[in-house]
Amino acid sequence: MRQLKANIYEAGAIDWDARLFDRLIPLPDGTSYNSYLIKGSEKTALLDTVDSAKTEVLLAHLAELEVVKLDYVIAHHAEQDHSGSLPDVLLLYPDAKVATNPRCKQMLIDLLGIEEDKFITVEDGETLSLGDKTLQFVYLPWVHWPETMGTYLKEDKVLFSCDFFGAHLATSSLFVDDEATVYESAKRYYAEIMMPFRRQINANLAKIEQMKIEIIAPSHGPVHNRPEFIIDAYKDWVSDAVKNEVVVLYVSMHGSTAKMVSHFVEALIDRGITVKQFELSTVDIGRLAIALVDVATVVIGSPTVLAGPHPCAAYAAFLANALRPKTKFVSIVGSFGWGGKMLEQLTAMLPNLKAEILEPVLTKGEPKQPDFVALDALADNILAKHKEIGIVN
Repeated sequence: MRQLKANIYEAGAIDWDARLFDRLIPLPDGTSYNSYLIKGSEKTALLDTVDSAKTEVLLAHLAELEVVKLDYVIAHHAEQDHSGSLPDVLLLYPDAKVATNPRCKQMLIDLLGIEEDKFITVEDGETLSLGDKTLQFVYLPWVHWPETMGTYLKEDKVLFSCDFFGAHLATSSLFVDDEATVYESAKRYYAEIMMPFRRQINANLAKIEQMKIEIIAPSHGPVHNRPEFIIDAYKDWVSDAVKNEVVVLYVSMHGSTAKMVSHFVEALIDRGITVKQFELSTVDIGRLAIALVDVATVVIGSPTVLAGPHPCAAYAAFLANALRPKTKFVSIVGSFGWGGKMLEQLTAMLPNLKAEILEPVLTKGEPKQPDFVALDALADNILAKHKEIGIVN
């Protein structure tokens, strides 16, 4: 059995074969549903359960750990990948109490039908003794649901952080053993579900700053025994700093928009700007989300379809608007056959991006020399804007 410290165990499940989360998020490297067992001198607590599809794995691990009596199940978060097997755990250990905050309690009642008398509610900063080990509850709202909280194990200096600092990564290693791989997975995880709550996450980072933390144990992915690695990464991601980069998201039907994008990307490269280009009909939205985390400028390329943007471009705009990256500038390039409102519709889909809209470039049919000149001018404008905010010398 995998052990973090004396009498602290990881009892959850590795999902090697998972490839899609919430029918939305690609999981190229699988994931894990981490559940932690703490055996105190007087009482025993289980921190979170696992997705219902992996209930048997969790129960087998509890049997292997010889858990005859369970006093508490700490529910950090009501989402079913954390709580799905809670009803089964409570059937097996009927005397166990679910310790959580009032908001999470109500969600668990609504989502799983847990009976109200099974709960004890805890406040932010409140402690619960297991004898020689003390749990201190830490409210962490909006990482990434409003009811999320964590638990700090005071004597062992372990922060059980729930989704905070997590990564969708299936690995047999309990602790981080490849920081480059974990960094990529953690950044994808942040980009896909945490980035819309950047301001709240920044506040939660400040909240844990005074804690003496030796280990961070999240609900997904490996455990951090060098916590400054993931904390520093989060501080960078949630900051206002952006990079001298342009993300170009495009789709093309008959080649006109593709020709514009090809010329435009070369123009950006010639000006020393890093470019990340994504073709939207085949894109991995996770990689797209990662690229949006600290990019200075986003450019969407689309043909006009039935007087509006191509559905793939509309989806990309919707996704970018939902993720709320700290992007400073946005523009649109594309083509049309006879007219339409593609530009107006795409622009209207981006209200959450507090970004300056740069002069778009639209062409009727095949791009011609004046259109390429306009694309060069847009590249010049982007370079000038990047210089203005100090990310280019």
